[in-house]
Amino acid sequence: MKFIKKLLVVVVGVLAVLVIVGLFLPQEVEVERKVTINAPVQKIYPMINDFRQFNTWSPWARNDPDMEYRFEGPESGVGSKMYWTSDQFGSGSQEILENEEHAFVKTRLDFGPQGQAYAHFTLSPEENGTSVTWGFTSDFGMDLVGRYMGLLFEGWIGADYEEGLANLKKLVEMNE
Repeated sequence: MKFIKKLLVVVVGVLAVLVIVGLFLPQEVEVERKVTINAPVQKIYPMINDFRQFNTWSPWARNDPDMEYRFEGPESGVGSKMYWTSDQFGSGSQEILENEEHAFVKTRLDFGPQGQAYAHFTLSPEENGTSVTWGFTSDFGMDLVGRYMGLLFEGWIGADYEEGLANLKKLVEMNE
């Protein structure tokens, strides 16, 4: 009986430490990647402001060619929405919330029970082309498991964003 009591105290202690540490982990996770594309902003903007074109360079579309898509709303810009279903990546949707022509696109990602997040693209003309930044933000609030998972997002999402930006760069420069 003493052993079970000690084991219970240890388990409760470990759980208490995990909860306390979780409370001090970042509530919000941000991931950003950047690339310079040797093309004018006018060639790049349509590729990020239209979900039908987004899938020509998206890392997820390339990694799961059997992914199914459904589009809703305008073809591009604010209100344009894409739904996906994938055995590999699950189901969800992405909707363009804001855009500024040739400069900025903000989207909301809805992963169903896993929550929502936001992504953005910022385009900045440079001397030799355009700087493209792809960012991701998620707020886990008091979800302590989410906060722990957030520690892994830099590697998970960062690698996908790097691949996607490399695909976008190749596609745009090939057609330049």
